[in-house]
Amino acid sequence: MTELNAETARRAIVEHTRRLAESAVAAGPDAAVPTAPKWTVTDLVNHVGQTQHWVAEIIERRITDPTQLPMEMAVPPTDPREWQAWLSESAQRVASACSDDALDAPVFNAAGDQRSGTRFWMASMLNEAVVHGFDAANAAGRPADIEADIAAALITNHLAMLTSPTWEMQRPESAHAFRGTGQTLQWLATDTADGAGAWFVERRPDGATWQPGTQRADVTVTGPARSLLLILTRRLPLTDRETTNISVDGDTDLAQHWLDNAAHASG
Repeated sequence: MTELNAETARRAIVEHTRRLAESAVAAGPDAAVPTAPKWTVTDLVNHVGQTQHWVAEIIERRITDPTQLPMEMAVPPTDPREWQAWLSESAQRVASACSDDALDAPVFNAAGDQRSGTRFWMASMLNEAVVHGFDAANAAGRPADIEADIAAALITNHLAMLTSPTWEMQRPESAHAFRGTGQTLQWLATDTADGAGAWFVERRPDGATWQPGTQRADVTVTGPARSLLLILTRRLPLTDRETTNISVDGDTDLAQHWLDNAAHASG
């Protein structure tokens, strides 16, 4: 299973938030975000910065009771010229909150899985910075680089979220759609080290499960980890083979059905 060490994840949160801020300034506050149709770039910036501050407070205060989660959100700047400084502050704050001392401390985990709360939030904040960084770059007409190891780690996080104990409570329609009678899907990254980028999904009557590694599957989607992440988070279409440089072997409709029902996009 592809995971990042904590220091790499912390640095990536800061770096991808920096890239996001640059793209947001280039796009302008009123620009539409094609990959998040209900948002302007201002909405995107506000969401990312506020979420980073909110999560940082959860970890800093070692909140374990969900009824005690912060009720107030940080106030974003009204002047886009302040976006870069504000997002730098929020990214640095949440990265610092995810210190080595905090990694295994008691903190609420919204997924309810086996990860510590801080590790869950750190992965979620990296996902926010990277996926919304793509959104901002897309809005600005700029390229968005995503390192293969970062993308692979976020695919692991994405599948962990979709199959987590709390997913059915949060997204019952999505969880129900993922049930099946043994249908299998496989996602294979072509650019990760040591064959680490392989994810096997099985749709069972009681819900979907996933595990690392390769097996015979009803459909296998193969391509760069960046493309797989952006397809899984519904930023790029499965059908755009030229842009994504992917191949699909097997039941394409099965893969598309999974994507159509993957409500989790960004953390």
